[in-house]
Amino acid sequence: MMMDAEPLEEDNLLDENHDLDSDELYEHYRIVIDKKQSLLRIDKFLMDRLPHATRNKIQNAIEAHTILVNNKAIKSSYKVKPLDVITITLPDPPRDTEVVPEDIPLNIVYEDEELLLVNKPAGMVVHPAYGNWTGTLVNALSFYLNNLPTSRNGTIRPGLVHRIDKDTSGLLVIAKTEFAMTYLARQFYDHSIERTYYALVWGVPKEKKGTITGHVGRSLKDRRVMSVYPNGEQGKHAVTHYEVIKTFKYVSLVKCNLETGRSHQIRAHMKYLGHPLFSDATYGGDKILQGQPTGSYKAFVENAFKIIPRQALHAQSLGFIHPKTKEFLQFSSEFPEDFVQALAKWELYAD
Repeated sequence: MMMDAEPLEEDNLLDENHDLDSDELYEHYRIVIDKKQSLLRIDKFLMDRLPHATRNKIQNAIEAHTILVNNKAIKSSYKVKPLDVITITLPDPPRDTEVVPEDIPLNIVYEDEELLLVNKPAGMVVHPAYGNWTGTLVNALSFYLNNLPTSRNGTIRPGLVHRIDKDTSGLLVIAKTEFAMTYLARQFYDHSIERTYYALVWGVPKEKKGTITGHVGRSLKDRRVMSVYPNGEQGKHAVTHYEVIKTFKYVSLVKCNLETGRSHQIRAHMKYLGHPLFSDATYGGDKILQGQPTGSYKAFVENAFKIIPRQALHAQSLGFIHPKTKEFLQFSSEFPEDFVQALAKWELYAD
């Protein structure tokens, strides 16, 4: 009676340190109804055609406006008609891999019945993957909240609606209900979430404010690294807005606002601009890229690398519309100690 539902996004995991795009946390479908389809409630219609989809999951998605018919929101009672076009964004289906709950301390910034925000430390992997099956944020969440929205407890992605890299610190929002997960999914998919990061980068950008636009995709030379493809010949559309906050002779503190949420977006975009993140080994920032790499300056930089032995990137603020209250909420977090010390060290050097 109709063509099979085809996913619009492919869920690809690079490695244990490489998080997925925000968009890739969800399954996306586009269904064109057959000419001979009889009238049928949309929730019943989709239950037979979407893998892992329960009626409750579908109804939550309809209420959250993540299931549209002909680009318009509908109700669960809507009856599909011939040639209707249904577009769908649903939280990713459960994985078979079991997650062991672990009593790992969480820095909880905010919590209510629908969601919670955590301030993730650098060094913590967000989700279990090869080489990191324990000690992750998901293991900690599975212990703290034993009924996360994944259709089945203990699966690989309890409550996650976005991610940040292992060695990036900062804020993450976690959904506690199926509806919250679906509602937040729509905002990430629409790029309406406000996300502000702070990065310490090599050099001083020529323009104090700017926008970096360039597709981000896997490097053809090393699949663990993301490259920028300005002509869009590969990868996915990505936009980063940046502003230089302060300069310290050879490095700069830069504020970045994400318009899209691609894997390693800021790290790849800043390298493309000619200013890799300080101490970012993956993108070449763990070498002296400004100033003469000799004498006391070399020793100074090497000590700075020891202070912050990871990419100098912090997810400082997060803003979104609450699933239930529909109020816009904005949260912020302080720089972690290693970031503060690295900035202080460079400020003393620049004076």
